[in-house]
Amino acid sequence: MSTIVVVSKNGKACIAADSLTSFGDLKMGSTYDCSHDKIQSYKDGLFGIVGSAAHALVMESVLADNKIELDFSSRLDIFESFRGLHSVLKENYFLNSKDEDDDPYEATHIDALICNPNGIFGVYSLREVSEYTKFWAIGSGSEFALGAMHALYSRLDSAEDIAKAGVEAGAEFDSSSALPLSFKVIDLQA
Repeated sequence: MSTIVVVSKNGKACIAADSLTSFGDLKMGSTYDCSHDKIQSYKDGLFGIVGSAAHALVMESVLADNKIELDFSSRLDIFESFRGLHSVLKENYFLNSKDEDDDPYEATHIDALICNPNGIFGVYSLREVSEYTKFWAIGSGSEFALGAMHALYSRLDSAEDIAKAGVEAGAEFDSSSALPLSFKVIDLQA
């Protein structure tokens, strides 16, 4: 299910991700998958999604559609964008929003991390949006990534180095994550 991380430090934000795609027990690594980079760009931001492998292609299609306007610049803008996106996903992409749980809202089944010049954010299945001050991780390798980034955050100066260590830890210990990793760094607004 992946390891994706975001880190903010010293005026930079970095998002990094592993490259493994899995379909149940079947694993498809970067040797076989031409589209193994899990980081997508939109305007001045970057994001990575975990969950169904279909999410990446659906979001690629959504972002290519000029009629759909998304704004990832703040916590509220991200919430409003995913709130509007939910109906698009249901109507145009046949999202099955039914949950086994008794959740209060329909789920998108998408967890994502976003970084842009305004900060680092997480979006979750019920369109919850969190803004982070230092770092965060999602996916099945997230606990390993969080531990590694916590241990290194005060010791390293580079958002990139901290993010890479997080994904590497996820890939080392989580059976659903694998190297190589990809990463992108952006400047944060002062």
